[in-house]
Formats: sequence, C-alpha cells, structure tokens
Amino acid sequence: MTPKRPARPHYARRHPADPLTPYGNRPMVTPIVNAVNYEYLDFEVLRQITDGEIDGYTYHRDDNPTVRAVEKLIAALESAEDCVVCTTGMAACTMVYLTYLRAGGHLILFHDIYGAHYKVSLILERLGVEVSWVDAADWKGLERHIKPNTQMIFLETPSNPLCKVIDVAAVKAMARRVGAMVVVDNTFATPYHQKPLALGADLVIHSATKALGGHNDLMAGAIAGSKKDYDELWFTRQAIGTTLDAYSASLLERGLKTFPLRAERMAANAMAVARHLVRCRGISDVRYPGLRDFDGHRAAARQMKHGFGGMMAFEVGNDQEDAKRFVSALRVIRHAVSLGSTESLICIPFLTTMLYMPPERRTTFGVKPNTVRLSVGVEPVAHLLEDIDQALRSVKKRSRS
Repeated sequence: MTPKRPARPHYARRHPADPLTPYGNRPMVTPIVNAVNYEYLDFEVLRQITDGEIDGYTYHRDDNPTVRAVEKLIAALESAEDCVVCTTGMAACTMVYLTYLRAGGHLILFHDIYGAHYKVSLILERLGVEVSWVDAADWKGLERHIKPNTQMIFLETPSNPLCKVIDVAAVKAMARRVGAMVVVDNTFATPYHQKPLALGADLVIHSATKALGGHNDLMAGAIAGSKKDYDELWFTRQAIGTTLDAYSASLLERGLKTFPLRAERMAANAMAVARHLVRCRGISDVRYPGLRDFDGHRAAARQMKHGFGGMMAFEVGNDQEDAKRFVSALRVIRHAVSLGSTESLICIPFLTTMLYMPPERRTTFGVKPNTVRLSVGVEPVAHLLEDIDQALRSVKKRSRS
C-alpha cells in the first residue's frame, strides 16, 4: 500500500521558483540541472510534454529546469505573466527584434540606449526594417516620427548613459494610434524602482548581467511580458539557440535573493553621491533622476518608486584628459564597464560603451568626451565620497604641475 503524502502545512507557501520533491518538501536552492537531454518514461509522456499538456523537458535548447525557475522569479519581480531568459542582454534585445519586426516595418530607437543597438540596427536594415533614431530628450515630439508602418518603439528610461527620463505611459498612448509595440529596457531602473508593464509597456527587457545578477560573474538577458509573448519569444530562442546555461541561471537566482537589499542600498548611496557631486568644484552637469533640478525629475518621480536607482552621469573638468585623470585617481570606485554590481564602477562612455557607434554620432545627443558614467555600489557611502574628493584633489595637483 502506497503511503499517503503528508499534507502541506497551511503556512508552507510555495515560492514560484522552488521545485517540489515527490514528498512536498523543497530544496532551499534550485538544483543546477546540467542535463542536455532527458529520458522519456514512455511515448505518451513524450507526447504530453511536446504538446504542452504537462511540464517537462526534452533538450536544453528547448528549456531547462534551473533556467525556468529563474524566469518565474523575474516574471514575479516585473509583475509579468511570464519571462524568457537568454544568454545576454543584447541577445534579449535581438530576440525581440527578430520576433516582432517584419520587412517593410519601421522601428524607432532612441539615441540614448546601449551603443550595441547601433550594430544590430545595421543588420535589421539589411533585412528590410526601416530604423529611425530619436533623442530621448525630445520624447514629447515623438509623434512626428511615428509612421503608419511603425511596428515598435524601443526605449530605455532612465537612459544610458545620460539618465534621460521618458514617460512610458505617454509613449504608449502615441504608439497605440498605429498599433506599435512599446519595449522598455529596465536595466538602469530595475524592477525594484520601476515596473514598465504597469505603465503601459508591452515588453520589459533586462541585461540580467547587471543589477539582477549583481556580482560581475554571469551574463544573461531577460524579457518579461504576457504568456502569449513568452510562447512567441520561446520559439525564437529555441530556433536560434540562445538558451542560458544552467550554471549561469543558478548564479542569477542567487543574485536575485539579495537584489532588493542591493537595489535599496545603491539608490540611497547614489542619492548621497549625486548631492555631493553637485557641490564639487571641477564637476558639472550632474545627471541623476533623484535631483530635484534634474530635467527628468518630475517624470521619474511619477514612474519610479523607492528611490531613483544607482546610475548617474556627470562631466569632469574641461576635457577628456581631465576625466581620465579623475578616473585614474579613484581607489574605491573601480574603472570598469558594466553596471549594477556590488562594487561602484565608473567609465568614460566615449571610450567604452559608445565605441559601437561612429565617432560623429557619439556626441549628437549630449555625451561629451569628458562625460563619465557612474554605477554606484553598496560600499559605505563615506568611503565613496572620500574617494571622489581625493581623486579631485589629485586632478587639481596634476593640472598645476
């Protein structure tokens, strides 16, 4: 006689990503399932899996239990029905383009997005997609760029690297007139501060390499949306083979456990750093959505919660050499690309993240050779302020000598 499964206590609420064992208990950490393929018990089980009647797995390119667990976690963070996780943030963006754009269609991109989109746009144009670039500072005039064949508007808010803020709900109202999708890259804001789907966006994209992972040790991308979108994006991922590996998915899940704590601390640190920078001689045009005199502050206050994130940009001195000297003199803040990690990271976009763009395009929307981008981490804020001050003193000494 088969023993009865013990009833689950009423307080044992299942975590959306926790796989249950046959006895109803669960591991505290989602197992890393490295299997490429799976043995079938019989042909009826195979049919049920492939027809989608039951949860099951056949081949890693199709799906993976560890990856699926992380997808459910990120979907919950974004208040989405489902989520597709893939190999990188740019893989996520490219999957969205390949899934929803058609030859003869029109895509609107803002200059103020990660520079690698420029390369992807060249590929899309070869495939027959018309691409228009718009300055995020001019989002209120977006309607004049929308055409009857506009299929998608892709934006970041706050933008990369100048933290320009775009009203998502207003853009969706414009896009709705021609039936265009609105896709929001939420990497800078994170779901802790902003939920684009609730503001009207159709899809939300993340470079999960950044704040969701948070430790500079994995690369991943995520796309959150409806169940229908999940099915369509899953088809693209399965076709082109951008499924994330199980080990990276496990690292991402671990990062997500501390994500709210890190996001809260980063935002608090960033506000303190931004207020300090405004008072520093040799620093100008501090761009942080939390500053009241920042031109996007009102829009940010409407659509961001619990702070304004950990990202900012500002200008150092009068030229790029001043910016280089400042960055080189920092000791706590690390000179590195990427963002959203426990360590504070700084870079000069003109020399790093914007290298994907032709030189003549790097300054067209406000980025200058001496603009620096700062991703504020979780270090003691006093250490960050002291580091900034000593670096500025070092720059002044060198400029005198």
